[in-house]
Amino acid sequence: MSVEDRFNLIVRNTQEVVTREELWEKLERGEKLKGYIGYEPSGLVHIGWLIWMYKVRDLVEAGVDFTILEATWHAHINDKLGGDLNLIRSSTKIVRAVLEAIGVSPGMVKYVDAEDLASDKEYWGLLIRVAKKNTLHRVRRAMTIMGRRAEDAEIDASKLLYPMMQVSDIYYLDLDLALGGMDQRKAHMLARDTAEKLGVKKPIAIHTPILTGLKGVGRMDVAGKDKDEILAMVKMSKSKPEYTIFVHYPPEKIREVVRKAYCPPRQVEFNPIMEINKYLLFPQPGFQLVVERPAKYGGTVVYPSYEELEKDYIEGKLHPADLKKATAEALVKLLEPIRERLLSDKETRETIISIERFYGLNITPES
Repeated sequence: MSVEDRFNLIVRNTQEVVTREELWEKLERGEKLKGYIGYEPSGLVHIGWLIWMYKVRDLVEAGVDFTILEATWHAHINDKLGGDLNLIRSSTKIVRAVLEAIGVSPGMVKYVDAEDLASDKEYWGLLIRVAKKNTLHRVRRAMTIMGRRAEDAEIDASKLLYPMMQVSDIYYLDLDLALGGMDQRKAHMLARDTAEKLGVKKPIAIHTPILTGLKGVGRMDVAGKDKDEILAMVKMSKSKPEYTIFVHYPPEKIREVVRKAYCPPRQVEFNPIMEINKYLLFPQPGFQLVVERPAKYGGTVVYPSYEELEKDYIEGKLHPADLKKATAEALVKLLEPIRERLLSDKETRETIISIERFYGLNITPES
């Protein structure tokens, strides 16, 4: 694979790379790149997570030596799954199974448990050095990576450790690339800035888009708010299951939630159905969106690219109901092998059922 091909594969379907120039230089020099993503094992996997999971697949294909950090202690600090470490640990099985279902087999990436890092005194020495190079104000500002406000540190001081742990994770693993959603930007910028102060490798940050929850948000709702506030408002979240599509949902449930989703006519911004097409469906090799309509409503139309879909939607040539129906069917097809992989394994299925109960859901039958 050429340098250009590797570069294009790494940056496609991303919202930001900090910086593209640094990435190109490393690729051009022929460096063996080490990348990672850290995620909180916090329950069920929703379709928003597939964006970064497909990007992991791209990075591996581009020859990046990739590590997936299962951030169990981070999830505990962030009160995920009620802070139940056993439930947090068990949810890692779901993420591994989803990655395997989309073509990222265990041998292609390295899994690291945050508890292994925390057991090494060198890790804590590194974290203290990170803390010494940053002000309390800077660390508090970075707490938005947890979906938290700076004020939350007044309730639970452990939350101040979280941004510094994330920075220390990157240095400890000696990484060239740090992958995450746009909501992780402040942590990655903190890592880049602190790297200069400590004289360690400055990571290149690769940020993927954040999928809007199915409730949607109006333009007036976000007026006057900063980027972090907007991300917290709009992003799909497992803590709001009524506005989420989990990857193990059966076809009828997918159709139901898509049918009820926010999808304003002629509007693309903060439209979750259009985003599902842009960030999940059209990036799939050879994908075309087939919209089946009666002849009197324009007949069946096939969209070979997202750009053509967006043009027709903005111009009002495509009704939201028709878009929803076509998108739901495409999602059913995309998620089918993932659902089969998750529910065919007894242990993974039992884990899903346990976590559904935590959320008050009753989707998956016992057998």
